[in-house]
Amino acid sequence: QLQASGGGLVQAGGSLRLSCAASGRTFSNYVMGWFRRAPGKEREFVAVLSQSGTITYYLDSVKGRFTISRDNTKNTVALQMNSLKPEDTAVYYCAADDRTTAAQARRDGMHYWGKGTLVTVSS
Repeated sequence: QLQASGGGLVQAGGSLRLSCAASGRTFSNYVMGWFRRAPGKEREFVAVLSQSGTITYYLDSVKGRFTISRDNTKNTVALQMNSLKPEDTAVYYCAADDRTTAAQARRDGMHYWGKGTLVTVSS
């Protein structure tokens, strides 16, 4: 089970930190990721992180602004979002998969999904 939190309303240029708590399975076995769906658009990959936390991939438009991290002792994954832009407005989803790699996950999506958390960036 994945439970995301931390969304909200922020002005452009501001920051938000999303957090996702996982339960029920061996967290360290899972690639973790964040995806988003903006209004009227398809879901897209934002960031993924390997099981060990040493391999990360980011959507080009968030590189340098967003940072994904995980704490395998607390079964959590976070997405620090800085310098937010109105185009970052979306529902953000935490995801997990123990049958893929970080490289594959960014292309193919992931197996387990949490309920989304809404991020709204005002101009």
